[in-house]
This record gives sequence, structure tokens and C-alpha cells, in this order.
Amino acid sequence: MITCTNVCKTYQHGSRKKEVLRNVNFAVGPGDRIALLGRNGAGKSTLIKLIGGVELPTSGSISRTMSLSWPLGFSGGFQGSLTGYDNARFIARIYRRDYPELRDFVEDFTELGRQLRMPVKTYSSGMRARLAFALSLAIEFDCYLIDEVILVGDQNFQRKCHYELFERRQDRSMILASHSTEFVREFCNKALIIHKGKADLHEDMNYAIAQYDQL
Repeated sequence: MITCTNVCKTYQHGSRKKEVLRNVNFAVGPGDRIALLGRNGAGKSTLIKLIGGVELPTSGSISRTMSLSWPLGFSGGFQGSLTGYDNARFIARIYRRDYPELRDFVEDFTELGRQLRMPVKTYSSGMRARLAFALSLAIEFDCYLIDEVILVGDQNFQRKCHYELFERRQDRSMILASHSTEFVREFCNKALIIHKGKADLHEDMNYAIAQYDQL
């Protein structure tokens, strides 16, 4: 279970403060697939970073009793001077995974070839996203955080992402931020609508999408 209790997030810009999230309350249970819906700047990506522990809430709390991925595609945790292989080896040690098995998956999924032998700081943003996505999927988590990254890349990469996430891991929990209502209607069973800092959870996807369309 993942539980957000009165979560608030405020950013300081000089002498000004911007409140992005205000008293957000919801829970994610086993098998839940929750869509985060909101216009640009509503706070969807911020909430995903808070849940994943990339950032801390200004106030409130987030409890986690299930294993949780970092946001898919998030590459901020890479050591830029290390190669793709070295970063994969580090992840394998942290999560106690067999490195050769993890390495083979990363090679097949990313299709980065010899670039995996190069320092990550030389990668393009797309290459870093592929590596981060592959390392996220190489570890079996109870819940995956997804921030629209599944919609980037070429068609072959999208097919791989779709298969790994929504077919092989169809029993896992997911928190998915997306602007595609058709996509979340198909793959999500709940929706959290974020608007003007507040968040409302709906179990009726058709109703939630109708509310989102009116924002």
C-alpha cells in the first residue's frame, strides 16, 4: 500500500512561493492502476517525484509498504562519469540481482550497443531515458511510476515498453501521468484529477475523464 496523507508541496522562487499541491490524500492498493490527470503545470510530475522519493513534500507524509520503482525514465540518479554497464552493475548490487542477467536485459531493451561502454554523461536525453527505463524494468517492483515517458521514442521502443509494462506486469500497481484519455481509459481503473493544487480520486473512469475534459 502507498498512502499519501495531507501532502503539500511548495516551491520558493526568490521572494515568491508557488503552491503546487495542497492536502493531497489518496491510497494505492495492490493491482491499482491510477491515472494522474491534469493540465500542464498542475503537479502530476511533482506528485510522481514525491511518491518516488525523488523530492520531499513540504508537509504531510507518504507511507510505502510495497516496493516502488523510481519514475520510469528518470535519469537523475546516474553517475555520469560511469558507463551504462557500470551503472547497471551498481543497480544490480543495490537490488541484489544477478548482474549478467540484468546486463542482458538492458542490452536487448535499450539497443544502445557500444554506447553502453561509454560514460552516461555523453548520452543524449533519449539514450539516458532508455537506460533508465530498462533498469527500472529489470528490477521487479510491486508498483511502477510512469510519467508519460512510455509515449516517447520510436515505435519499436514503444512496443517494448507496452509489452513489458502492460502485458508482462499486468498484475502490478501503477501510477501513471498522461494527457491521453484513451490510453488511461484502457489501462487504468482509477483517476486522480489534479486541479489548482487539489486532488480528487475517482473510481469511475468515464466520469473522471469527463471532469478532466471540462478543466
